[in-house]
Amino acid sequence: MLAIPLSCGEPAAAFRALAGQPWAMLLDSAAHHPAHGRFSCIVAEPFRTLESVDGQLFVDGAPTGGDAFAALAAELALHRAPGKPGLVPFTGGAVGFIGYEAGLRLDGLRSRHGNPGGEPEMAFGLYDVVAAFDHAERRAWVIAARPEAAGRARALAAWLDRAPPPPSPLARSSWRSELSRADYRDRVGRVLDYVRAGDIYQANFTQRFLADRPPGLNDYALYERLRALSPAPFAAFLNCGPRLSIASASPERFIRLSQGSAVETRPIKGTRPRHADPALDAAAAAELAASVKDRAENLMITDLLRNDLGRVAEVGSVRVPTLYGLESFATVHHLVSVVTARLRAGLGPVDLLRAACPGGSITGAPKIRAMEIIDELEPARRGAYCGSVAWIGFDGTMDSSIVIRTLSLTPDRIVAQAGGGIVADSDPAAEHEEMLVKVRPLLRALEDVP
Repeated sequence: MLAIPLSCGEPAAAFRALAGQPWAMLLDSAAHHPAHGRFSCIVAEPFRTLESVDGQLFVDGAPTGGDAFAALAAELALHRAPGKPGLVPFTGGAVGFIGYEAGLRLDGLRSRHGNPGGEPEMAFGLYDVVAAFDHAERRAWVIAARPEAAGRARALAAWLDRAPPPPSPLARSSWRSELSRADYRDRVGRVLDYVRAGDIYQANFTQRFLADRPPGLNDYALYERLRALSPAPFAAFLNCGPRLSIASASPERFIRLSQGSAVETRPIKGTRPRHADPALDAAAAAELAASVKDRAENLMITDLLRNDLGRVAEVGSVRVPTLYGLESFATVHHLVSVVTARLRAGLGPVDLLRAACPGGSITGAPKIRAMEIIDELEPARRGAYCGSVAWIGFDGTMDSSIVIRTLSLTPDRIVAQAGGGIVADSDPAAEHEEMLVKVRPLLRALEDVP
């Protein structure tokens, strides 16, 4: 493995030189944290691409038969290489996303909503050159995972050391809500009817905000604007080709798989807005930490994820070391729990994703019935939103996020989406306000352009 030192600038700035290239991707720990936001990475020019559009697999752009998850696992197995601890967690492998509808298919469900834009529901590139950044040590490298990649690694290192200046000011656009305030509350009420009838304990209901794509919009400039407004430890920008770019400011880890088969997931349930006044901010955090409703909501999803991990974990290995932990981000406070396990022998990261996608924190409990109700009551497909962005190493390790606080950019529009978990004592009006708190930085990224 070749590792070429880089001057450790800001990865988001270095990525400007590549952002317009199809399959260029930035996994960006924009809110640095020693445990959850220490590393960032940049990849471009994959040697293989895998996409799924409405269940049809495409390999290097050509339609083919087969299952996208099986194809991803096969590619990773073909290039399997032992890990080399001590540098950075990811030194080559797959980077991409699994959309919500791809997760539905894993449970035998099909959305009633169409896909008129033909956007991929799953897309991964296989990369043997990675630019990796260690924010704690202030060090960076371009790494070639295979000997044949050494020349491309040197070329990428030279390219990244010439980071261009910030892009031109953003074009503006205006948002329109897909649901009125009254309609949103009514649909939350219908979720509550299902809860009271005993169909479910909880469902995560969301709504979309749409904006026409303004002429000349720079997708990556919009991501940088979102990043400045809402820095997050699991942020990402994915250029998935002409039909889709993803600009994510996610605070939520989905699943991490470390050396030794150690598994961790960190479900988020429970939200309060941050305040500029320290006393008000502390009061909001304390109120969230003590909230019976939010703790119950968090507990349900934590238990669901224990069950999902239990499908592929060693018997007796599933643990909950943290329940109702309070974590504060740029615009919100959250309740975050931690579930750990040990993956069964003979299984790998794709098996883990098959068992858990889509994530419990953005579906509900029981999971399959909650997803059926979500599909009934939400007026459109979710797409990348509520899916997962992931890297999967050639060494069998993995880390991934839940795709929330995210903008999806297509050739004709921009989509922002937010919502929350609905439980028996949810108040429709309060749920609408919580949704607005979550979506506000996304809307501001396009509206409040300097």
